[in-house]
Amino acid sequence: MTKEKNNTLNEEVESETIEQVELTNEEVETVFAEAEDSKEDSTNIDYAAEIQNLTSKLEEADNRYLRLQADFDNFRRRTRLDIEAGEKYKAQKLVTELLPTLDNFERALQIEADNEQTRSLLQGMEMVYRSLIDALKKEGLEPIEAVGKEFDPNFHQAVMQGEDENFGSNIVSAEFQKGYMLKDRIIRPSMVKVNQ
Repeated sequence: MTKEKNNTLNEEVESETIEQVELTNEEVETVFAEAEDSKEDSTNIDYAAEIQNLTSKLEEADNRYLRLQADFDNFRRRTRLDIEAGEKYKAQKLVTELLPTLDNFERALQIEADNEQTRSLLQGMEMVYRSLIDALKKEGLEPIEAVGKEFDPNFHQAVMQGEDENFGSNIVSAEFQKGYMLKDRIIRPSMVKVNQ
């Protein structure tokens, strides 16, 4: 009887163990299935995160490319403007250095000739002066008009003020040194006397 009880007990324990193992296998399969699902979800999540990461990197690279292209376009435009300005004002240095020579010629031409020799010398100087002025005009040099014009601090440098009934208020009444422009750039303003 004990043997039968033991057998019965053994059979019950075995059946319970088999059921536990079967349940455990079912649970394991469920866990594996859930793990596979979560793995697929995490893979999808990883792909989505990777796609988003790559998309942001692509946008950043596009922005850098556009900024670089804009910088290059600006550089090219600045270079072109510098070259154009260099061509336009290429004579500026030479003209600036020749202005004192022009002033000296103008002073020399104001001398009164009292004999024939002085007149012929002045005539030769005037011819040289005119040819020099013509050459500089071809480069774009123009004198600034001053006497009788309204005072403009952009073109005139006032060194004196005076009262003259022949001129209105704020009108240039005398010019002490001629001013010049090279194309649209002021090389030297006129030194003037302004009427009050």
